[in-house]
Amino acid sequence: MLYWALVFLLVSLVAALFGFGGISAASADLARILFFVFVVLFVLSLVFGLARRRSP
Repeated sequence: MLYWALVFLLVSLVAALFGFGGISAASADLARILFFVFVVLFVLSLVFGLARRRSP
């Protein structure tokens, strides 16, 4: 998921470089959403992993 966030960020930067503002804004928003979903899933994975390790 982090890979796709970086891909959409790169698409956004290239589109902005060539002057496509709408495509750039849309792909930047998608990259931002994917990044935050990645962060939430990563934190949940860490919390549940630590909880599972400590339970007898």
